[in-house]
Amino acid sequence: QVQLVESGGGLVQAGGSLRLSCAASGRTFSSYVMGWFRQAPGKEREFVAAISWSGARTKLADSVKGRFTISRDNAKNTVYLQMNSLKPEDTAVYYCAADPSIATIHSRSNEYDYWGQGTQVTVSS
Repeated sequence: QVQLVESGGGLVQAGGSLRLSCAASGRTFSSYVMGWFRQAPGKEREFVAAISWSGARTKLADSVKGRFTISRDNAKNTVYLQMNSLKPEDTAVYYCAADPSIATIHSRSNEYDYWGQGTQVTVSS
C-alpha cells in the first residue's frame, strides 16, 4: 500500500513557476513508476509526466515539454514536478500517482494503482 500527499499548488501569474511535491509512504516507493496527472473543470484527467523507478527515464506530455520537469528523490520518498513558463491552460487540479510497473512508463491513468488527493494550480493571465 502506498499513500500519496501532494503539496506546492497555488495561484501564480502566467509565465511564473511552481514546484509540486508528492510525498509517499511505504517502503516500496523506489520500485514504483511515479506520475503526475491533471484535471481541469469539465475536462477529463490527462497525463502530464512520469518517471521510472530509478529516475533515469522520464515521459512528458507534448503540452508541457520544455516547460515542466519531473524528478524524484527515493531517499526522501518524494517526486517533484517543476513547472516553468506556466500558462492559463495549465490551470487544473494536479494529482500524483503510483504505478507498480517496473519496466514501462505508462501515460494511461488506469495503469496507476495509487492516487493522491490532488493540489490546485491556478494560473492567471
